[in-house]
Amino acid sequence: MGKIHNLEQDGSNRNLQIDQQTSEQYQTVLQQLRDFRQNQGWAPFHNLKDLALSLDLEAAEVLEIFQWQSEDTPLTPEKRAHLEEELADVLTYTFFMCEQLNVDPLKLVAAKTKINNRRTWDK
Repeated sequence: MGKIHNLEQDGSNRNLQIDQQTSEQYQTVLQQLRDFRQNQGWAPFHNLKDLALSLDLEAAEVLEIFQWQSEDTPLTPEKRAHLEEELADVLTYTFFMCEQLNVDPLKLVAAKTKINNRRTWDK
């Protein structure tokens, strides 16, 4: 496991929470996802562990699209559509995990990008 970095200097991560600065579009999408989950009766199964497992499975489906192809093989329109659908599934589970943690995914990525911009890697 790599080094864990505080995403905020004080380590609180309170500025990463979903709040009035969170995108209205994201909040609308999240509400649509919540409504769908509720209508399906899936809410009891959406704990962090099960969401992480589902995220991993969906990410594997992204990888499967590229299995046994050379890296320069262009995507067919069908494979591109399949990839976009699987990415939507990955994002859906990511959004549900962010909801469980009460963090805004865009703020989370921005905070991690700041850290990465200060890091160096062995080449």
